[in-house]
Amino acid sequence: MTSGELAGATIVFDLDGTLADTAPDLTRVLNATLDIEGLAPLSVETARTMVGQGARELIQRAAAVRGITFSPVRLGELTSAYIELYGRELVRDTKLFPGVEAALDQLAALGAKLSVCTNKRTAYSEQVLQALGVANRFSAIVGADSVDNRKPHPDHYRAAVTRAGGVVRRSVMIGDTTADVAAARAAGAPAAVVSFGYCDVECGKLGADAVLDRFSDVAPACRRLLAARP
Repeated sequence: MTSGELAGATIVFDLDGTLADTAPDLTRVLNATLDIEGLAPLSVETARTMVGQGARELIQRAAAVRGITFSPVRLGELTSAYIELYGRELVRDTKLFPGVEAALDQLAALGAKLSVCTNKRTAYSEQVLQALGVANRFSAIVGADSVDNRKPHPDHYRAAVTRAGGVVRRSVMIGDTTADVAAARAAGAPAAVVSFGYCDVECGKLGADAVLDRFSDVAPACRRLLAARP
């Protein structure tokens, strides 16, 4: 690939399970929240498949595993507790997935703008990415609290593209869940998923345009997907 092949393109990334392996910290906080209700903790392996729809949905899914359904009021209280606990220590065991920094550098060298579209809160997303040393690589970081409608709604994806200075017709979503694929598809953009992420169903069945096994596959996939656009 020659320099500038992705000029004018915007590559949008999910955060949890795509850029970073946040499951250990999310599970730690989830289990502390479940403990408030006297519920047994979940393993990281179980909890990681529940990530991607925000804290409220994560707690709701975890409670269902334990055979519990919280009232809307109690669920809201536990969500607030989760958010407060998570904010105390966002990055204890969280790490970037292998190859992330090199892939971001390659995309930037090819002229692409980079953005983040996540159902995590914006401030927490910024803090996590800052702690991991890559926040400055992104032209926009758009959390669920920065839009009226979060993923899988296409408005969230559109905001992540336009706030980075891009246009949807020259964009690609890189994620790991049905919400990521649905948001991009509804906005009219192609989507790729990483096979090592927190796929809520089998990765190959998410309906993405490509499944990526490593971050070195990201730039070639973006080039291919954008070249196929009318």
